[in-house]
Parts: sequence; structure tokens; C-alpha cells
Amino acid sequence: MNEKQRLESQQAVQEGNSSDKKSGKDYSKYFESVYTPPSLKDAKKRGKEEVKYHKDFSLPEEFKGMGQGRKFYIRTYGCQMNEHDTEVMAGIFMGLGYEPTDSVDDANVILLNTCAIRENAENKVFGELGHLKHLKQQNPDVLIGVCGCMSQEESVVNKILKTYHQVDMIFGTHNIHRLPNILHEAYMSKEMVVEVWSKEGDVIENLPKIRRGNIKAWVNIMYGCDKFCTYCIVPFTRGKERSRRPDDIIQEVRQLAAQGYQEITLLGQNVNAYGKDFEDMKYGLGDLMDEIRKIDIPRIRFTTSHPRDFDDHLIEVLAKGGNLVEHIHLPVQSGSSEVLKIMARKYTREQYLELVRKIKAAIPNASFTTDIIVGYPNETDEQFEETLSLYREVGYESAYTFIYSPREGTPAAKMQDNVPMEVKKERLQRLNALVNELSAEAMKKYQGEVVEVLVEGESKNNPDVLAGYTRKSKLVNFVGPKTAIGKLVKVRITEAKTWSLNGEMVEETQAVEVK
Repeated sequence: MNEKQRLESQQAVQEGNSSDKKSGKDYSKYFESVYTPPSLKDAKKRGKEEVKYHKDFSLPEEFKGMGQGRKFYIRTYGCQMNEHDTEVMAGIFMGLGYEPTDSVDDANVILLNTCAIRENAENKVFGELGHLKHLKQQNPDVLIGVCGCMSQEESVVNKILKTYHQVDMIFGTHNIHRLPNILHEAYMSKEMVVEVWSKEGDVIENLPKIRRGNIKAWVNIMYGCDKFCTYCIVPFTRGKERSRRPDDIIQEVRQLAAQGYQEITLLGQNVNAYGKDFEDMKYGLGDLMDEIRKIDIPRIRFTTSHPRDFDDHLIEVLAKGGNLVEHIHLPVQSGSSEVLKIMARKYTREQYLELVRKIKAAIPNASFTTDIIVGYPNETDEQFEETLSLYREVGYESAYTFIYSPREGTPAAKMQDNVPMEVKKERLQRLNALVNELSAEAMKKYQGEVVEVLVEGESKNNPDVLAGYTRKSKLVNFVGPKTAIGKLVKVRITEAKTWSLNGEMVEETQAVEVK
């Protein structure tokens, strides 16, 4: 929305009655005409526009204190990037004087930070909006907002405008830093505020963050994705690839080390494409990790990588070990070269397996996990069998598995979804059986071994049991003192299950070899 449109909308609201929502007057057609909805066509354009780098972000003085006596609630759906965005929005809220709450009934502002990657995720959000309608009726002053990836979709914004009049704000992934302004406009207008940018380009530094806990931290190193896999909406909702400068990332990691964080995960939609957009230097993820590994943080991870960008230099750096963990999440999506071609993954089965071979040669104790879609348009039984055989050949220790569902606006949505649902479900069942089998086999190898566990807190199922993760991201439950939370401890594994390990804490004074 440009400035003229904003002023026109405010004038229209001021001329109207602030109780029009209560009286049932429908402004959706007006706002559809005033506000420019997000455009997937515009979002696909990857122009030569210079990425603007803003290092001087600060909360507008005129909005500080806006949240005095008010509480906010954010429900997060989807990936780690959304989790990170929620941390930023929480930082902005608290900078404005709001207090967090874990109950929608107690909140003055409710935000749904949404995911667009699967239809099921969108349905959950629409279902939650339906529940919140009653809350809005009981308390008309509560602000309800939809943000994140769903907000970048034209069809979603139009559906909300038409059906979900209890929503007060819609904003996207590119303008989170504008949250104070959006809140102010929502309070002033009492009508739906829509501010979604289809074209991105800015990198905003120094955004406030309220991180969840003080043990593990996300560090965003780049935004967007340029791969345009035919099934994926992310390049449209998150925009083109743009990297943060290395010095800013390294400074953030050093600050986290000084604050006592034990593990960081470098984040990006396509994290190992980091630095490819730099025009003034040759600097990639391998270079960044080679510098970060020298910082005094026990564990460093990264996600999510694309096989096409997993270069030899990155493998060489990861092989140095130390605080660089040996867990590699490497999404394959399918084991069939023909299906990979339809997906526009731009690698073959053979090329993927060669990459795995190179990683295993450099890092013999590496563990692999992956993402797989079954039932893609035109996938045959033989092609699905290729996925099963590749899974065994790589020896994955776990996988995120999904039934294909079309996303409006992607090339795959125009393909005939010609694999029957019963076939999709049967394939998923067979794949998951294999995933369980290999996971159980991987876990058995830990029986009797001593592992290093980063203790994150109490077990979800038993407050008398502590829980944490190994370097290879295996969940370990054990009995130990609460003082161990936030620390790296040694645990001897006494029982191996399919998806977790049970153990007993080893005395620190014992000389043991840690696996």
C-alpha cells in the first residue's frame, strides 16, 4: 500500500463509524480496491535491484509505550524461520511495552505467524481464525493479525478479506520491521489493515529479539530462495536470495557465546546458497562456518541445505569437526531422476548419491536425515521403489515424509494430480515403515555407549526425567539433577528405542570415551 492509498483508507474510516464491524457493515470490497494484494507474479520476478542494507533499525519513538498495560500472544506455525521471525516480533512487542502471555483469552493482540508450505498448515490457520471469531465478539478491542507466509498469497488475503472480518491486520514476511506502524494503524482505523509487499530487497539489521530459552539459538544468515522447485511456494512467499554480511553474523554469534548459549543453528531457506548474491567478494557458507567454528560455542548446525549448493569447500570445512556437528540434513525429495526432473530439483539420483559419498569420505561418522515427498504428479510404482532403494543406500537415520499436495501459484499446481490418494497413503505407509526400521537400527548402535547430551530441560512426559540431544540430534531421556539443564553432560545409553534413547548420567570424574 502506498502513502496515498494509506491516507485515503484512513480518511474513509474516519468518515465512517468505528462500530461498523459490530453493525455488520462489510468493508471487504472497499479494502480489496484500496489495498494492493500480494502478487505471486510479482514475487517471482528476480530483478537486478540492489539489496538495501539497513544497520540502524530502532523502534519509532512515537510508538514506545504503545503496549503499556497490554499483552501479546503469537502462535507460530511451520519452519525454524517462522520461529525466528516470532522471536523478532516478540522483541518488537516488548520494546513497545507489551507483555507476553501464553493464553489468547488474556491477550490484547493475537498474531498467527503462518506457514504456506502445505495445505494442511493453511487449514489449521483458518480453523483457528474461526475459533477466534467468538473471542472477537466477546472482546471487540482485541486485535487479531495474520502474518507470515500465508499472508504473501493472493488467494489467502482475498479469502480473509471476504470471510474473516474478525481479522484486524494482515502483513507478510518482508515487513516485520513495520509491526509498530501496522499496530498503530490498526488501533487508529479500527478496520482491517493490509500491508503485504510482493517485492523484497532489504536486509534489516539490529532487530530486537526475545529468544526462547538461553541454551539454543537461531541465527538467520540469509533470506529467500531462488530455486523454484515446481512444488514449492517458498520462493514466492520469502522472496529472492539475499545474504547478511559476514561481520554482522559473526558479531551476533560472538554475542550469543558471551551470553552462554551452547548451540546455534545457522538458518536460511536455502542456507548453503549463502553469499552467492555478494558482488564485492567471493564468500560462501564454508567460509562463514570456518570463521564461526573458532568462536567458543560448543555446537554449530545449519539448515536447510539444497544438494545443488553443497560444495566441496563446505565439506572440507565440516570435516574439521570440533564444534561443527556431524549431522547433515540433506533433503532429496525423491529417489527417481525422472521425478526430480519434474520437481526441477536440478540434480539426478546419481549426482545426489555422489555428494553423499563425498561427505561420508570426508566425515566418516556423519549421520544423514532428509525430506521426501510421495505421490508427486506422474510418480509411478517403479519410481517410488527408487526412493525406497535410495533411502536404504544412503542409510538415513530419520526423515520428514509428506504426501504431495498442490500449492496454488506453483507450476506443479497446474499438473494433473493423477496419483490416487489411496496410492499416496499406501506409499507413505511403506516409506514410513522403512524410516522406522532404519531409525531403530541407528539407535541400537548407541546401546551401552556414552554420548554427549545438551540438556534442554525436563521431559515432556515426566518432570523427574531430563531430556536433551546429542550432536547427531538424537533425543536422550535420563534421570539427573536439575542443575544439569543448559549444560553438556555425559550419558550412558541403557535403552535404545525407535526415536529416542534412555540413559543414565555418568559422573564427570569418570574417564570415558564420548561418542
